Amino acid sequence: MTEKGIITRVTGPVISAKNMRGSRMYELVRVGNERLIGEIIGLDEDVATIQVYEETGGVTPGEEVISTGMPLSVELGPGLLGKIYDGIQRPLDLIKLQMGDYIKRGVEAPALERDKKWEFAPVAKKGETMGPGDILGVVQETKTIEHRILVPPGITGKLLEIAPKGKYTIEETIAKIKTAEGVKKIQMLQKWPVRTGRPYVKKLDPSVPLITGQRVIDTFFPVAKGGTAAIPGPFGSGKTVVQQLLAKWADADVIVYVGCGERGNEMADVLREFPVLEDPRTGELLMNRTMLIANTSNMPVAARDASVYTGMTLAEYYRDMGYDVALMADSTSRWAEAMREISGRLEEMPGEEGYPAYLASRLADFYERSGRAMLNGKDEKIGSISVIGAVSPPGGDFSEPVTQNTLRITKVFWALDADLANKRHFPAINWLQSYSLYLDGVKDWWHKEVGAKWEKMRNEAMSLLQKESELQEIVQLVGPDALPESDQAALDGAKAIREAFLMQNAFHKVDTYCPKEKQYRMLEILLKFNELMYEAIQKDVPIERIRGLPVKEKLARMGTVPDAEYQRRFEEIEKEMEAQFKDMVG
Repeated sequence: MTEKGIITRVTGPVISAKNMRGSRMYELVRVGNERLIGEIIGLDEDVATIQVYEETGGVTPGEEVISTGMPLSVELGPGLLGKIYDGIQRPLDLIKLQMGDYIKRGVEAPALERDKKWEFAPVAKKGETMGPGDILGVVQETKTIEHRILVPPGITGKLLEIAPKGKYTIEETIAKIKTAEGVKKIQMLQKWPVRTGRPYVKKLDPSVPLITGQRVIDTFFPVAKGGTAAIPGPFGSGKTVVQQLLAKWADADVIVYVGCGERGNEMADVLREFPVLEDPRTGELLMNRTMLIANTSNMPVAARDASVYTGMTLAEYYRDMGYDVALMADSTSRWAEAMREISGRLEEMPGEEGYPAYLASRLADFYERSGRAMLNGKDEKIGSISVIGAVSPPGGDFSEPVTQNTLRITKVFWALDADLANKRHFPAINWLQSYSLYLDGVKDWWHKEVGAKWEKMRNEAMSLLQKESELQEIVQLVGPDALPESDQAALDGAKAIREAFLMQNAFHKVDTYCPKEKQYRMLEILLKFNELMYEAIQKDVPIERIRGLPVKEKLARMGTVPDAEYQRRFEEIEKEMEAQFKDMVG
């Protein structure tokens, strides 16, 4: 039975309603005459506190609130990929067709098309015992992703019927399973509450890196599949560009991009560019394996809260099929600001800088749903969700609460630096402030798959960059010419690594992505250059002669060497470098 409450108070996105005795926490409700979407976030006897996911202007006390009896849930099934949703999974393209550019409040639209037929191919056989996570059949959702129709969580029993190969809508029954509670009909359409994580068997250690093609990330500060990373940085330092690069190039099967309260123009760029981007892995459109959740800063703040959970639930659904999923949240600071706004409207005791006292636990709840896991089902399936969250600290102040709490939870910290961005050094990831706690976990994979010297070379390069930082303080006092030639060589070696390896042009058709083997080889040659430079200086070769070597130009442009030619060309560069040093040393 649907309960009807009466609005007693309206405070921005938070309203109070009485006569709600039969309602439950986190239940979805329809608010006011326009039936706005809301969620119960507090209950006190028969008074419910509701956060409304739409603009509440014009809603007045006395209007009705109708309970749905359901928690805030998302629809799961074929047809999710390639879609653009708002924070509560309303399909924006469908709503635009109905209403044009200006969307009215209270609009309802199904997240998945009800009349579209999908080609279903059964995998399970009649009479089999089925359990949660077992594959009933498959649907070719896009050219690149096979959608596996799984037995929903909580259903175990004998398969009485399964539909033959053919075309079905998502609401047609494709299987019947006899359970202890009776016969359950299974459709391709499932629903799942966004605040509840989907079950799995067990989490696995993060031992496989998520290759992104960005040298500073993969080689220096890698993130593992199923890992968590934070990208904090001030305005204009390149957070959104880094996230878009990762969405395009990361070694994941499915991408979920959540625009959580960022400026409308940034989200507009994503919505304009992603549908036409070519997927470098398959040659098809990138949108064929991407879902976009658009929630900009001018949309109601409460909807930001829903958008991150909506994105995570969609990611978990594809992880359960055995896919590696990368979730980009841009930005969690805006989500935290929405929490602060709601908390203020609820008149709760504020924590640091006005954020609610439960900020840390809410962030942890979100990031903890990531991970690489062994999944339910007879067939051994392993899937992962890697979460990359951008943080937008005001003025680039990393000591503010959202950044600090995110750092306690995530294992990778890519610190974006305004000074580097101003010098046009992109990605502007500061190599002295950033870190990765996955280094020990992924080093065996790198040694086995790419090269045995990976850890040694990385440590050597990091030491050189650290030494450069220490020497820069002296240079600022006395100038570079006052340094001994060995220290000047260290500065030159670090500069070569900075400019040839750490800098990467996101808009260059070759340099935008660097394969892992090419990264390894580049670093190997740059470190060899550094070694030969030291040997030459030991033999009294002036540093100025080394700086004039013709090969330095080629070293600086290694990143732009086409991937199909790099092995041959790098071999030539290395031989040329050795020959030039040999001539100089005599």
